[in-house]
Amino acid sequence: MYFEVVSPVYGKVEKVSIKSDTRIYEWETLFQIKTEEGNLEKIQMGLSGEVESLAVQEGDYVIPGMVLAYIKEDLFVTGSD
Repeated sequence: MYFEVVSPVYGKVEKVSIKSDTRIYEWETLFQIKTEEGNLEKIQMGLSGEVESLAVQEGDYVIPGMVLAYIKEDLFVTGSD
């Protein structure tokens, strides 16, 4: 199953912590977005899987609902209790 990682805020992508075709783990920070108010918003997801593709890069401006990446979820349980 594929999931979209979307931006919850207006802002600029400050850091992309993932790459295409790499594995991610639950609650790992995937992106950091500097909001229009100057806050740093960490983007995380409660699933593990493989990064199918990235839709943004550092320096891009994003809006709420904009897709940042596509993740192919796996069925392995990861993370801490």
